[in-house]
Amino acid sequence: MKKPRFGGVGKTLIAFSAVLLVLTISLTTATMAPLSEGFEAGGKTSYAAANVALGTGSWHMAEALTGNLSTDRKTGAFSARIRETGRVRMNFNKSGAGTVSIQHAVFGSDGPSTWQLWLSTNSGSTWSQVGSTISTGSTTLQTANFTVNNGNAIRFEIRKVSGGANRINVDNIQISDFSSPTPTPTPTPSEHLTMGNPSNAITNVVQPNNYLMEKPQYSMSYSRDNGGPNWVSWHLDSSWLGTTPRQDDFRADTTLPAGWYRVQATDYSGSGFDRGHMCPSADRTITVAANSATFLMTNMIPQLPANNQGVWANLENYSRTLVSQGNELYIISGGHGLQFFIANGHVAVPAQTWKVIIVLPVGSNDVSRVSTSTRTIAVVVPNSGSINSDWRTYRVSVDQVEAITGFDFFSNVSTGIQAVIEGTVDNQ
Repeated sequence: MKKPRFGGVGKTLIAFSAVLLVLTISLTTATMAPLSEGFEAGGKTSYAAANVALGTGSWHMAEALTGNLSTDRKTGAFSARIRETGRVRMNFNKSGAGTVSIQHAVFGSDGPSTWQLWLSTNSGSTWSQVGSTISTGSTTLQTANFTVNNGNAIRFEIRKVSGGANRINVDNIQISDFSSPTPTPTPTPSEHLTMGNPSNAITNVVQPNNYLMEKPQYSMSYSRDNGGPNWVSWHLDSSWLGTTPRQDDFRADTTLPAGWYRVQATDYSGSGFDRGHMCPSADRTITVAANSATFLMTNMIPQLPANNQGVWANLENYSRTLVSQGNELYIISGGHGLQFFIANGHVAVPAQTWKVIIVLPVGSNDVSRVSTSTRTIAVVVPNSGSINSDWRTYRVSVDQVEAITGFDFFSNVSTGIQAVIEGTVDNQ
């Protein structure tokens, strides 16, 4: 029997199939090396939605083109020019990403616009925003940096979200490789976590929204994306109280991981919100260093004055009164719910503030001394401008605070005792 031969149409079909295979692979597989896209291949001269072959692979551009006019802000011959609500999107995955940097400027003499970076880890099926919205108003290229730290196959999309017909240029997209960080060993819990770690926070950047920070004065779970603590936990007894005056040295916390936005002392300015301490200044008056530590912005959440200076301050004062009566307290506080962001999208404003407290007579081996008769205090307070200044108005059970936050308070206490003390609403 004569062997079949492949020629003519057959060869064409095989070649076409091979091209399809190569194209499919290029659109779906993940590149392993750092990515640098400068749009120097050009090739897209209209704003109509279409794919374009660039140096790094296939990109989709809608309401966008590769511009090379003298009024295009660029390094080299080309940059991307985007108008209306245009998009520039990778049609391929990269194998993980550490950081992303993008240069941006207004086109020609156009007015300002805003844009966002989005990512997908399922080849474009769903997307989520990275970091905050970026404003473009400069006629010279500025660099926007985003921290991703994601080891999955990943692709990115730039979305222009405001500015209408104003055009922007983006250029020099740099995506670094993901490097799995070496976990920082979680230190032995300090006195401030004697009763437990409410969210199992760890000191590891792969958990950026439940990042454990332990300071001599308090411990916390920090959220990079919300620009503030999920919770702050501290022990209060007479050894922390002295005569040191309030330092008022609000400042950024330089111990946050590299690349994370550090909330500044001025970031709440003009917002109408106080820089609301979680661990209060007046709970740390034994030394200047102890008091000063409470003014780090990682210890703050935005509180309206009626909340911060009224009901919240009154409960803080009552707590210190309990200490003066021979007690020691374990206190955890935070915010819940999102109203909106301030500080150009860096700081979330909570809808409520909450606090839970265990009250014990002064002694040792504190966890073992918690019993079914131990007093607990819990409050949930609206972050509102018109609220009652009496903290007792807002008392709830610890269980109720756990229900809205998802945290597990006093987890080092036996579950049987927890069930009793966490289900009780204080009435003293």
